[in-house]
Amino acid sequence: MAVGKEIRGKIKSVENTKKITKAMEMVAASKMRKAQDRMRSARPYSDKIRNITANLSQANPEYKPAFMRTGGNAGVDGFVVVTTDKGLCGGLNTNVLRAVTNRMKDVQAAGSKVEAVAIGSKGLGFLNRLGVTVVSQVTGLGDVPQVEKLIGAVKVMLDAFVEGKVDKVYLCYTKFINTMKQEPVVEQLLPLAPEALSQSEAEKSAYGWDYLYEPDAATVIDELLTRYLEALVYQAVAENMASEQSARMVAMKAATDNAGTLIGELKLIYNKTRQAAITKELSEIVGGAAAISG
Repeated sequence: MAVGKEIRGKIKSVENTKKITKAMEMVAASKMRKAQDRMRSARPYSDKIRNITANLSQANPEYKPAFMRTGGNAGVDGFVVVTTDKGLCGGLNTNVLRAVTNRMKDVQAAGSKVEAVAIGSKGLGFLNRLGVTVVSQVTGLGDVPQVEKLIGAVKVMLDAFVEGKVDKVYLCYTKFINTMKQEPVVEQLLPLAPEALSQSEAEKSAYGWDYLYEPDAATVIDELLTRYLEALVYQAVAENMASEQSARMVAMKAATDNAGTLIGELKLIYNKTRQAAITKELSEIVGGAAAISG
């Protein structure tokens, strides 16, 4: 029964793997709920700072912030690529990196160079293999992203845009739609389009008050726009983390289900092999008894 022993070993191995994937599925489900709460709680801050900045910008139409200036001719486009630090989350990173690659090809075809900020070790490794210049990086964010860890890396790209060294900046991440669906997004972060700071009539009436500026309106608007851009990047990281845990939970559930199916198939093969061995032994006994009696 050497074959039967080998099959029993495979069954035991798959059962151990199934226990691991089941545990990872439950852990991802727990983290997913916390990540979703964190993602949703960050949205009101982004909306509030966007409305205040929009109102200030409209109140000072003669001043055009550096983050909204277009027509740069540096010949360089920047990418802020948000991915995960860990794997086992299905095609989450593959999908967003494929979208990033396609946009980079379009940029290079237009005659511009590419620079990138990598947030997450998976994206960092991919960009290095692709030969893209990585000007800054952030890895090891953990389960709770900290704005302090993101500011330094993102500021490198923001300063490059203000100084005219970069013409455009794209923000690339995976947007959380629901538990079963996550969507890769490559959107323009800089220059800020006027539509990004547009307001509805209700928002205009809610934020249409006068301000006292200290030290001056230009400085306040620039600082608010910087905070707004940092909030956008933080929101992208929070969305990506919620997507990561959802994708990992789904992937581990699929792995657990597949392990269960494989165990059933192996048990069927084992039973058939065992039955064949028993039948062979019975046939040998009957044949031997017939030979002795004959």
